[in-house]
Amino acid sequence: MPLLRLLGWALLALPFATVSAAAAAAARPHVIVLIADDISWNDLGCYGHPTARTPHLDRLAAAGRRFDAAYLTASSCSPSRSSIITGRYPHNNGRASELHQPISAHLPWFPQLLRAAGYHTALSGKNHLSSAPPEPGQAAPPPAFVHVDAGKAPGNSGGHANWVQVLRDRPRDQPFFGWFAALDAHRDWEGDTEWRPEVYGPLHDPARLPVPPFLRDDEATRRDLASYHNEITRFDHYVGAVVEELKRQGMLENTLLLALADNGRAFPRAKTRLHDSGMKTYLIAHWPAGIREAGQPTASLASAIDLAPTILTAAGLPVLPTMQGVSLLPVLQSPSAQVRQHAFSEHNWHDYEAHGRAVRSEGFLYIRNHRPTLPWQGPADSVRSASHTALRAARDAGTLTPAQADVFLAPRPAEELYVLAADPDQLRNLATHPGHAAIRTRLAALLDRWSAETGDTVPAKLTPDGFDRDTGRPVPKAGKGKNAPRGTPAGSERQADRINAPGPR
Repeated sequence: MPLLRLLGWALLALPFATVSAAAAAAARPHVIVLIADDISWNDLGCYGHPTARTPHLDRLAAAGRRFDAAYLTASSCSPSRSSIITGRYPHNNGRASELHQPISAHLPWFPQLLRAAGYHTALSGKNHLSSAPPEPGQAAPPPAFVHVDAGKAPGNSGGHANWVQVLRDRPRDQPFFGWFAALDAHRDWEGDTEWRPEVYGPLHDPARLPVPPFLRDDEATRRDLASYHNEITRFDHYVGAVVEELKRQGMLENTLLLALADNGRAFPRAKTRLHDSGMKTYLIAHWPAGIREAGQPTASLASAIDLAPTILTAAGLPVLPTMQGVSLLPVLQSPSAQVRQHAFSEHNWHDYEAHGRAVRSEGFLYIRNHRPTLPWQGPADSVRSASHTALRAARDAGTLTPAQADVFLAPRPAEELYVLAADPDQLRNLATHPGHAAIRTRLAALLDRWSAETGDTVPAKLTPDGFDRDTGRPVPKAGKGKNAPRGTPAGSERQADRINAPGPR
């Protein structure tokens, strides 16, 4: 269906068309998505981290809704963001299933619909979103954002420098939508050199930080973790600044704030992994006028593709047929509500050749790996890190623990099965355990059904490695980023970007 017709739906469905612009702006909620870069779900205080300094996010969670079972569709920056903004699985977005690649031009983004319905839309910070050139005879998609800036200023390259100013400069006779996208906490760390103790407090003490079981507990790794947590705290500070500005303008009561990350921390066995360390996200909703039983967390399963339907429904707009997610508004009304039974995720090219799929259902995580001969060492920036270097030295010395050795494991199991509550770090693979054969069979069939209904495929020729898996250095003559040689994206043989079926939900 042509994009302009879809946008027309948004305008025709607008319930405030008969009232003044100012009244409509007051009635419809403002919406701000606060999206961080490479922050794991359990690195916030409100999710149980013992030394995290995230007071502003913690307060939003305490006065809103904390989602304890929210999952991304990809643990990879641009595929994850593309999935959020279209409400579609990565392989249903065309080439955008792979890092740095564009979304198919015919697919609508929810901010386009908000803008067509009268919202002032702004993107401030990391812009990792793009559309493919339109096909012959097809019109280019309309811009999603009225305002775009990089979010940087002298002494602050974290992507959040202009958030407050964007709020101050907004037109007051329109509802506001902000995509506030931090560059914190993406490597390489810049927060340390730009640190302002009078604003952010003291730097994190490496000696006080807990070390995940996948990492070495040594000085270099602890310093690496401290720098990462510094950037989390800086991100949190600017979340607080946005909240204060919303209060100053009298907007906070009717603003839906959604805070999440695009993927897990850029450390070994996190970012790009299908396990919770890479794919689970914190998700905090705050909306005084729209959340009932505020302060109560929810165990309801949620997917990143649910954000687009949630925001459109909150704005009184229709959820388009292209969107495969479901609205989370029932969960904002009641923490015990359930809107989905299954959450699906995928891992495609991010610096390295990959094809993995996962489903979370019935309290289990089932993973299928179509490239089991290759290790899942993490993205190239993580491989170049001090933390990975420490693991590599321990590997060569033969002193890795089993959890740490998983970073280098090759070949890997083609199937993995974990009990989420009993094994939160996913260290005990039960895929071949006789006592779990029935659930493995059931989840494997569920993943097969999802793949068939959404048009997923396993191409024979995937995009190859662009970096060395052991050192993270560029592969000679492989090219980098957008210039890397490309293989066949998952789903392209079946034109999955034209398939709207959501699969099991």
